[in-house]
Amino acid sequence: MSCTVQKIAGIVDEIAPKKLAEEWDNPGLILGDFSGKVEKIFVCLDVTDKTVNQAVELGAQMIVSHHPPIFHGLKKIRTDLPQGKRFAKLIKNDISVFAAHTNLDSASGGVNDVLAEKIGLTEIKMFGDEEFSLGRIGKLENPMTAEEFAAHVKKVLNADYVRLVNAGDFKIKKVGLCGGAGSDIISKAKFFGADAFVTGDLKYHEAQSAEENKIHVVDAGHFYTEFPIVHVLAETIKSECARLNYDVEIFEDKISTDIFKVI
Repeated sequence: MSCTVQKIAGIVDEIAPKKLAEEWDNPGLILGDFSGKVEKIFVCLDVTDKTVNQAVELGAQMIVSHHPPIFHGLKKIRTDLPQGKRFAKLIKNDISVFAAHTNLDSASGGVNDVLAEKIGLTEIKMFGDEEFSLGRIGKLENPMTAEEFAAHVKKVLNADYVRLVNAGDFKIKKVGLCGGAGSDIISKAKFFGADAFVTGDLKYHEAQSAEENKIHVVDAGHFYTEFPIVHVLAETIKSECARLNYDVEIFEDKISTDIFKVI
């Protein structure tokens, strides 16, 4: 059965309902036409030159990304600058872009559930009695020291580096997490009994506060804490397309790397 942008959007909306998105977010169809025909889909974390080039080379008609390439209103689209040039290439190659961002973070089976499963947590839950939350909390099968846990997170996420805030000489049994930039909910995780928190983009004063409040933090980077969702999302879309008998091929980004390099 032939497929359209609208049909794929419907699948992604089932996976990550828009009602779960934060107010400031901009999920959904960012570029393109809902009626556009789709035979090949490219799934990625970010809409960058690297991912757009992959989509073009594959002959894809649609990109499904985690991060929206537009967050705020645009006053200019200059094709002599990187962003405008990227949009021009997408339009020229008739590629639609659909994003599922904080709605995919909060969704069941989304970014944070995948991260929790990667880390090996059990009894994974939302915070408190929330039906949906950006973060998750769960337990380690075997307690670890802060250093052991940081090394474990680095290994399972295949990260080049992690940063550790060691908040004291106590082992980790319960872990809170939020992929991407989730430092603002460290205190919530502590309230619900977390001994440690995993996220990215941790700032200096946030690290100080965590140490003072006796909760270890492993900053594994924005990229590494979110990139695992790309494969899971691609496989889920593929499964749904097969179930609905849509004649499409699904490809995923396997070559993007963290923007930061440790020297």
